[in-house]
Amino acid sequence: MDFGWALTKIKLGERVCRKGWNGKDMFVYYVPAASYPVQTGAAKKHFGVGAMVPYSAYMAIKNADNTVSTWAPSVSDCLEEDWDHYQPA
Repeated sequence: MDFGWALTKIKLGERVCRKGWNGKDMFVYYVPAASYPVQTGAAKKHFGVGAMVPYSAYMAIKNADNTVSTWAPSVSDCLEEDWDHYQPA
């Protein structure tokens, strides 16, 4: 499948991955806009102690080492046609 298909699935809340990725158990998913309690000193100075910090929707990737990061597709991710539904190992 192409990236257009993958993006549609991500927006629907599904997990997708590329067959060409080297890491096992990696997938991309959608994180909707929300907020979280202020945690860092810089955020406390800006938003105030006890405040909620708003964030915009974004795509996240579950990495092979079980960490999660924000994710932006590379040009090759956008042009490849090896996108698929994520199937846990």
